Amino acid sequence: MIENYILTQVFTPAMKYWNKEIETMNLKELKKLQLRKLKKTVKYVYDRNRFYRAMLKKARIRPDDIKSLKDIEKIPFLTKDDLRKYYPFGLVCVPMNEIVEIHASSGTTGKPVVGPYTKNDLKIWSEVMARCLYANGLRKNDIMQNAYGYGLFTGAHGFERGAQKIGALVVPTSSGNTKRQIQLMKDFGTTALACTPSYSLYVAEEAIKMNLNPKKDFKLRLGLFGAEAWGDEIRKKIESTWNIKALEHYGLTEIIGPGVSLDCGMRKGLHVNADHFYMEIIDPKTGETLEPGEKGELVFTTLTKEAFPVLRFRTKDLASYTEEKCKCGRTMPRHSRIMGRSDDMMKVKGVIVFPSQIEEAVMKVKGVSENYQIIKYKKGVVTELMVKVEPTETMFKKGSLDKLKKQVEEEIYSTLNLRINTEIVKPGTLPRSEGKAKRVVDLTG
Repeated sequence: MIENYILTQVFTPAMKYWNKEIETMNLKELKKLQLRKLKKTVKYVYDRNRFYRAMLKKARIRPDDIKSLKDIEKIPFLTKDDLRKYYPFGLVCVPMNEIVEIHASSGTTGKPVVGPYTKNDLKIWSEVMARCLYANGLRKNDIMQNAYGYGLFTGAHGFERGAQKIGALVVPTSSGNTKRQIQLMKDFGTTALACTPSYSLYVAEEAIKMNLNPKKDFKLRLGLFGAEAWGDEIRKKIESTWNIKALEHYGLTEIIGPGVSLDCGMRKGLHVNADHFYMEIIDPKTGETLEPGEKGELVFTTLTKEAFPVLRFRTKDLASYTEEKCKCGRTMPRHSRIMGRSDDMMKVKGVIVFPSQIEEAVMKVKGVSENYQIIKYKKGVVTELMVKVEPTETMFKKGSLDKLKKQVEEEIYSTLNLRINTEIVKPGTLPRSEGKAKRVVDLTG
């Protein structure tokens, strides 16, 4: 069994931390703990999985070669393609009769990534999610409505486990059936909503249609959001619409699901649960490890997983990181909010464009709703973009849509130094999502 570090404590509402000893551990001591666990993990996979052993031997690495945290750079990266190659259980390190639960990604771009768990893996998952939710402000007396989709997707299950470990009441509504979601939120006195950020705004939109005021007719105080990229402007929109605090969660099926890193509310990045997950930032082109403050691709190694340990998994998520102590008191290293994905990058007229940049620009314009769509298409051999934007109902009734169109285009140009045509469409025109919002429509074939 891989070493883990879960403490049983008695908590009071005034406490800031779920696990103070770990969350405020001296950075030097934390790195010693990480190294000890990394050594065990490398030996564990070497001894228990023939594919990992072959990979490490090919790279001329033996477990005894890991003498410092920097030695992790000797280990080859693992990619999503590798995981699909060994689908479904090629990288499992325990007998199948020790696996008690399986989750998987959607598999929309190929074979799904499978995430198996032992009983101890599930305990770790509950622990890291409890830390995340507790840092968000969730407490035992809260009522958390879990509107992530249940099923093979990890999201709903992770949030449920963490909230129940804290002792909060969980309403497992799953995604969809939005009018019923709204009714239950009102009737049950829901204080925390867990879902994708885009769905929270759709719920508010539907509540208004039901003659309810999101700010006044509900007891909601926390929004627990993840599973899709969302910028600061969307966060402001959510918080002003619901009059709540909107907190972010980061995780991946490949690592554990949600619970990898947490938002303490300081708006200074997300703390990694570093006693369970080792974070690196690399240059996405060269694979070179980058220093704190530099922007690159997030790479994670699991330090305590039993069923499916992962060595140096390339996430394709772009961020920077810091090891500085946070004002919240936590010493765990932080990564920035996700700046984009390397596979979301688009090159338009020689300019590198990320959807997140367009979102930030669009959301800055007064009179624009949170509903937009980026259309990618070809004009001859040249790749072009066009942005469809819904105004708010008030702005649409007011008119002056040509002026709004110009404002959006100017804001995008100010951000990207690129002219992108914008179409203002009638409210309700663009599709809504009860899960992950589809912001980019690729018509390039």
